[in-house]
Amino acid sequence: MKKLEQLRSMLKEKNADAIFINSPANRQYLTGFTGTAGAVLVTQEQAFFITDFRYIEQAKSQCEGFEIIEQTSSVLKSLQKKSEELKWDRLAFEKDHLTYASFEQLRAHTEAELLPVEGLVEEIRLYKNKDELAVIQQAVDIADRAFEHITTYIEPGRKEIEVSNELEFFMREQGAVSSSFDIIVASGTRSALPHGVATEKEIESGDLVTLDFGAYFQGYCSDITRTVAVGEPSNELKRIYQTVYEAQWKAVEEIKPGMTGVEADAIAREYITKAGFGRSFGHGLGHGLGMEVHEGPRLSPKGEHTLEPGMVVTVEPGIYVPGVGGTRIEDDIVITDKGNERLSQSPKELMIIGK
Repeated sequence: MKKLEQLRSMLKEKNADAIFINSPANRQYLTGFTGTAGAVLVTQEQAFFITDFRYIEQAKSQCEGFEIIEQTSSVLKSLQKKSEELKWDRLAFEKDHLTYASFEQLRAHTEAELLPVEGLVEEIRLYKNKDELAVIQQAVDIADRAFEHITTYIEPGRKEIEVSNELEFFMREQGAVSSSFDIIVASGTRSALPHGVATEKEIESGDLVTLDFGAYFQGYCSDITRTVAVGEPSNELKRIYQTVYEAQWKAVEEIKPGMTGVEADAIAREYITKAGFGRSFGHGLGHGLGMEVHEGPRLSPKGEHTLEPGMVVTVEPGIYVPGVGGTRIEDDIVITDKGNERLSQSPKELMIIGK
């Protein structure tokens, strides 16, 4: 398996004999296992999946290329037995995904030297293959259909929470397991809250409504944002919207391989700053997208990672003016050899609905 070959090469560079993986996303990425309990052990010659009796049959069908170990009392007891059998000198573990208490337990169950590592599997996950891209595209398509649907549902008097629930229900009807994250529906002055999760507030005529949502489908996420007007918005809100719209389009058109996350972020940030709203754009331009809704690489003033073909990222500039309102527009794109391809196709021009 190519994933395991890449991981083993990384372990060799770290002079590690094996790695213990307990991150749910990394576990599923390497094995294909969709259950909720289990851990992975990978050595230079073998790969093991440890789980309890509830998931043995599922693991046998999903974890191709892995020897399935049924834990007797705990995952770490099974790890200890394997450690004594194979006599590892250095065992790597995911330091970002192991609590200190779990680390102490791990230390008590192996004589091997423990080597903290970070981002090994995440580095492999940066690059999506054709199968992954096909699933992500389906997740994005569900979100696009959800946006088309919700524009016929929103009207003055609707509560934000009602809009959020309708988006969730619709995406599930379309095949999503769930939404990718807590859906954001922020209307009126609340649209100035970048993470304004839906409330009991009623949407009013003249409001801008920011909708940030995505579908979790077959283990992968989509994440799009659109801002719509309910009734005629003020000229100030229209100016905010148009600035974000133009900055977002400019970034989507110009992002390409070889560019760093800092350089990608600067495309939209400089445009928004020149328009006089620099202080009102306080977050990064985007982030990686895949099995988790937020993963590498980062498109931000701190995003040093170089963009390369196969990476899927969001492009989501925003302007947020307290007491007035705000706008965010977000697309999912995949970096290609020559530039990028936009996965999300929902319209972005200012849409006035519910008049």
